Amino acid sequence: MKSSMKLVGLLALLLVGATALAQQSQKPQAPPLLPKMFAGWELTSQQVGTDPAVVDQASSKILQEYGFTDFATATYTKDDRKITVKAARFADATGAYGAFTFYRTPNMKTESVAMMAASSNERVFFFRDDVLVMADFDRITAMTGGELRELASNLPSKGGSAVKLPTLPRYFPLRELVPNSAKFVVGPEALGAVNAPISASVVDFSKQPEIVLGKFADRSGSADFVLIEYPTMQIAGDRLRAIEAANPKQEGTTFVAKRTGPLVALVKGSISEGDANSLLNRVNYDAEVTWNENTGLGKRDNIGNLVIAASILSGVIFLISAGTGALFGFGRVVLQRVFPDRFRTQTDEAAFIKLNLKD
Repeated sequence: MKSSMKLVGLLALLLVGATALAQQSQKPQAPPLLPKMFAGWELTSQQVGTDPAVVDQASSKILQEYGFTDFATATYTKDDRKITVKAARFADATGAYGAFTFYRTPNMKTESVAMMAASSNERVFFFRDDVLVMADFDRITAMTGGELRELASNLPSKGGSAVKLPTLPRYFPLRELVPNSAKFVVGPEALGAVNAPISASVVDFSKQPEIVLGKFADRSGSADFVLIEYPTMQIAGDRLRAIEAANPKQEGTTFVAKRTGPLVALVKGSISEGDANSLLNRVNYDAEVTWNENTGLGKRDNIGNLVIAASILSGVIFLISAGTGALFGFGRVVLQRVFPDRFRTQTDEAAFIKLNLKD
C-alpha cells in the first residue's frame, strides 16, 4: 500500500514538472537584441543576460527603476577594426528614454540616430523604442552615423503602446536650458544620483510621479528647474505644499513653485525672482479629454431629434399617399378624355359593386 502511494506521488510530481516545462516552452521568447551583421560589421562574440549589474554595476538599481528587462553585449569586427556594442532592453520606451537622459551629459554632442542620440569622443549613446544602445568605436569616421542608423533599424521593437514616449517632457521649457542637461526620473535612486534640488521623501514616489529636471542659465545666474507630474491634481496640490514647507527662504537663493493641473513646477537657484517666475509662466497644463462613456448627448439619445424625425416621416408618408391618390384620380379622368372609346364613363350605379342576394 505504501509503495503504491509513493508511486502515485512520484507520478504526480513528474506530471507537474512536465506541465511546467510545457508551459515554459510555450512562452514566447523575446527576439534577440543585437543582429548578427549590420553595415558590414560581423558579430564575433556575444553575452546575454538579465542582470543589470553586468550593464552598469554602479547604476544597476537605477536601471531597474526604469524597467530594465535584459541586455546583450557584443563585439563586432570589420577588416582590422573592432567595436563593442552594449544594448539594454526596458519594459517600454519611457524606460529607455529615461535611461538615455540619465547617461547623457552636457559635454556630449547631439547626434541624429534613431529617436535620440548623443556622443562623447568614440562613444555613442542612442535609443530606439524600448532599447538603449551604447557603442564604443575604435575610431569615428564619416560612415559611423550611417552605420549606427542601420544598427538602429535592426533592433527589435515591441510596438503598440510600449513605444510611446512620456508626455511630460513636452511641458518642459527649452529656452536657456543647458544643452543635454534634462533628466527624466521615475524613482528615488535616479533622483539622488542627478543631484536634484529636492529630496525623494518630499516628492513621495509612492504616488508614482514622473519628473523632468534640468539646469537653466542666463545673464542673471543659474538655477535648477524641476517639473513633476502626479496622477491627480489633488495629489499635486498636497505635494506642492510639502515642497514649499521643505524649502524655506534662504539668503542668496531664489525658490518659487506653482501647480498647474497635475503638474508641480519649481525653480531653485541663484537667479532673480523675476526670471524664476518667467520660467514658471512657461509651464501651463493642457488637459486632453477622451470620452469613453455614454454621455446621453448623442443624436440617438436626444428626444428633440426623435420628434423632428417622426414629423418628417409623417410628412413624407402624407405626401406619398396624396400623390398616389392624385395620380389614380386625375389619371382616370385623363385616360377617359384621351381614349373615350376604350375608357367609357360608367354610371354611378355601374361604378359600384353590388351583390344581388336573393332568397
